[in-house]
Amino acid sequence: MSEWTWVWTGYDPAAEQLREALCTLGNGYFATRGAVPECRASLVHCPGTYAAGCYNRLESTAAGRQVVNEDLVNLPNWLVLRFRRRRAEGEWGPWFSPDTHALLDHRHALDLRRGTLTRMFRHQDDEATVLGVEQTRLVHMGDPHLAALRTVFTAEDWSGEIEIESCLDGEVINGNVHRYRALNRRHVAHVRTGAEEPGTVWLNCRTSTSDIAVALAARTTVVAEGALASSVLRPARHRAVHHLVVPISPGRPVTVEKTVALHTSRDTAISDPLAEAVDRVSTAADFPALLDSHVAAWERLWRRTDIQVPGEAGRILRLHLFHVLQTLSPHTADLDVGVPARGLHGEAYRGHVFWDELFVLPYLNLHLPEVSRALLNYRYRRLPRACRAAAATGRTGAMYPWQSGSDGREEAQEWHLNPHSGRWLPDHSRLQHHVGSAIAYNVWQYCEASGDTEFLHTKGAEMLLQIARFWANLADFDADTGRYRIRGVVGPDEYHDAYPGAAEPGLDDNAYTNVMAAWVLTRTLGLLRRLPVWRRQELIERVRLDSDEPPKWEEISRQLQVPFHQGIISQFEGYDSLVELDWDAYRARYDTIRRLDRILEAEGDTVNRYKASKQADVLMLGYLFSPFELRDLFRRLGYDLDDELWRRTVDYYLQRTSHGSTLSQLVHGLVLARARRAEAWQYVHEALKADIADIQGGTTGEGIHLGAMAGTLDLVQRGLTGLETREDALWLDPVPLPALSEYGFSLRYRGHWGVGVRRRSGLLEIGVPDSEETPIRVVLADRAVTIAPGETCTLVLPES
Repeated sequence: MSEWTWVWTGYDPAAEQLREALCTLGNGYFATRGAVPECRASLVHCPGTYAAGCYNRLESTAAGRQVVNEDLVNLPNWLVLRFRRRRAEGEWGPWFSPDTHALLDHRHALDLRRGTLTRMFRHQDDEATVLGVEQTRLVHMGDPHLAALRTVFTAEDWSGEIEIESCLDGEVINGNVHRYRALNRRHVAHVRTGAEEPGTVWLNCRTSTSDIAVALAARTTVVAEGALASSVLRPARHRAVHHLVVPISPGRPVTVEKTVALHTSRDTAISDPLAEAVDRVSTAADFPALLDSHVAAWERLWRRTDIQVPGEAGRILRLHLFHVLQTLSPHTADLDVGVPARGLHGEAYRGHVFWDELFVLPYLNLHLPEVSRALLNYRYRRLPRACRAAAATGRTGAMYPWQSGSDGREEAQEWHLNPHSGRWLPDHSRLQHHVGSAIAYNVWQYCEASGDTEFLHTKGAEMLLQIARFWANLADFDADTGRYRIRGVVGPDEYHDAYPGAAEPGLDDNAYTNVMAAWVLTRTLGLLRRLPVWRRQELIERVRLDSDEPPKWEEISRQLQVPFHQGIISQFEGYDSLVELDWDAYRARYDTIRRLDRILEAEGDTVNRYKASKQADVLMLGYLFSPFELRDLFRRLGYDLDDELWRRTVDYYLQRTSHGSTLSQLVHGLVLARARRAEAWQYVHEALKADIADIQGGTTGEGIHLGAMAGTLDLVQRGLTGLETREDALWLDPVPLPALSEYGFSLRYRGHWGVGVRRRSGLLEIGVPDSEETPIRVVLADRAVTIAPGETCTLVLPES
């Protein structure tokens, strides 16, 4: 395997869904899993095509309860192409399947540079004839509505006929996540099929409740020396099929090209999705030309986004970037979509939008800022819904949902199934109100990186103000402590959602939540002061901001409670009274304790009793903020945070974390890169292999973990460089991590395209491309330099 190519050899049914997820191809508009084209959905195979933002809501009965879930819809399967050989006696043999036929060899190659998946295999049937097959597919990065599959058949020492069935299959359900099997999963309805001579079939359908029209058209052509024996278009009730019979002989390969167009009623600048799909596929170029334009589009994208790191780490980072770009590409800038936690690669988490943009936007901000802005616009459009959600609980401001989908209502389940015990349990994850702070943080970081003051002064300011207003309203003054407290929340840890034996869910004074709330209030006050007078007045009138609110925010931002115990920042008030867990005993009893909450519940216990975290909580503060910023935040709150206190806090939670989230190693790796470098690589390495090795045991096959993948890119770009964009400058404080001592990438910083950052042999090289833009100010710990366009500056870094 090269640095740009990933190869899977052999055929392993048990690992097929993992490979399908990792071999997904997409372009930001839609993506298709790397399923084999001849197999329909089963426990082994899970073909899936998902269009960004295409959701549908269904009601189900589970365990005697009525539940409603909104899901990213598995659309009709365009990939289907199966084949069989005519036997010597004239009868057709069985349709080929890797599950029933002997494979002499089998290989998948994912080419990241070109954005293609190539499959090569040879199979021998019961008459000892061997047929070679090579398939190459793409989901076009230039034209977001096109995909294509080329199949080349080669006969070895025999002549005869093969029958090919090219199909659009509307008989699909959301079947990728086995534990959802008891729920209603049929989202596609009103399927109609038809044909357009000479070689196009089409399928039109609608989602059952959201009523999104979806249309696909497929053109199948054969390139061969001999004439076609037959070509018949056969639309059926749920499947549009093109049957072809082709003569084949040694030395005369048969090439079948299937080109597909996909449109939905969510598209702009179209009239009818079906007419558009048929027209687009009928005018599409042949496969070689489509491949050329697709590869050219990827080449342009790689120039803007690539990251260069030597060795195996670099290969994995490029795979991660590939999947980020397939989910969030320049085409995303035209869509009303958020950051799906599992990409467009599977159905886990139902395609919902959590807080993962917190780990994704830092990379995009400096490469594809137009995509970052579109993702923030998704949040802005749902600001009225967030304000209504707050009002429904008696609060002011914006209470963003923990899980968001089509319209921004709370999509988190009220009950969830523990597969270890088989019991349905109340789900309190909707109390993770810190998602609002993540949105505010993303707004601020995007504007710092891009210089987009227009967004900051309009939509960004409105979001910040309403999020700040919510935190100020949620904070209650405690006369006993003289501080403000935020009660009844759940922090990023997620394990702890209530105090042991408490009748009501929620925790008090989660340190991460409170510090982030203080940060939001502080940033919003600063922004209000800096806004032009006319814009400030316009904003105050628009949101009906009372004159007494900002002074109250100022007070709260300086007096929010942060709990401590034994010289440690407490995860929440009362954390020190919890019981210590016997970690060694549980590791000895179970293969993995990543989902310790499920294990304990199955034992009749609860993780709420223990000092045990699923993932970083307090330590998230060290992930988001530099040591300087964090000290400044705590100082504003009236606390002294020195290096020793922070080191003790890091050590304390490292010993009490099960890493039940793929984000956990990522956060710990970046924090340790600054606190304890010797141990950082262990966590960085785990974060890198989380999905390729499926370390959570079966979850990656249900969709990659987009936040963790993007976070590893940010770990290099921001974590190893200490990169910050603030005060109209690039701040750098490189960390000497031996395992990742060399790296390079280009940034789009404000008006500058392609600012090069390279580290090697103790040197940091920064190059600013020639332009008419103003020089860039670069600040390091011990010096500041100004680099003009067209100049390159090489800095010697200290050895420690």
